[in-house]
Amino acid sequence: MRSSRRTILKIFAAFAGFFAWPTRARAKTLATSPVKTNWLRPPGAVMEHHYPGKCIRCGRCAEVCPYRCIELLDIRHGLNAGTPIVKAEKVPCYLCMKCVHVCPTGALTPLEQHETRMGLAVVDRHSCVSWQEDSLLMCKTCYNVCPYPEKAITVHDYKPTVHAEHCTGCGICTQACLVNREMGGKAINIEPIYATVKLPRGVQ
Repeated sequence: MRSSRRTILKIFAAFAGFFAWPTRARAKTLATSPVKTNWLRPPGAVMEHHYPGKCIRCGRCAEVCPYRCIELLDIRHGLNAGTPIVKAEKVPCYLCMKCVHVCPTGALTPLEQHETRMGLAVVDRHSCVSWQEDSLLMCKTCYNVCPYPEKAITVHDYKPTVHAEHCTGCGICTQACLVNREMGGKAINIEPIYATVKLPRGVQ
């Protein structure tokens, strides 16, 4: 009898563990931040670990954006559903700065255009045609569309270099880039490093 009871308990524990595991996995997925390469928060966003608690999902930032670059995440994003995201490859931020003035909770804080740090543009030199030694192509697209040429991006021999102290991470260069990598993304992509790392004082 004891052996049978022990066997039944083991079977019950196994079933309980089996059904509990996906629940924990789902919970972790539902709490995962959507911010990643080329998926950015709008200008003036607070640190990402504070953002879901600050944002009340009112949608004002998306409504006021004249370029429709701000999307509201759907229910598949769990705790981040209803919060805004900018997909740089699709529609970048053109730095109109209207969204920062309509946010009622401080999830987006008012700041000047040049102070914006949505992320940092990173050039993939293995994909960028201008950085290939045997390439006959000479491209300056990222430089030509940058809101701060000669500051955020400089070019030497058609080879672009990004300067972190001036890059706003708006994604205009990413959207305009002519190179689509097989692994996804472009030859220049926006990494949302400022979502988790505070900008040093004095850097604008």
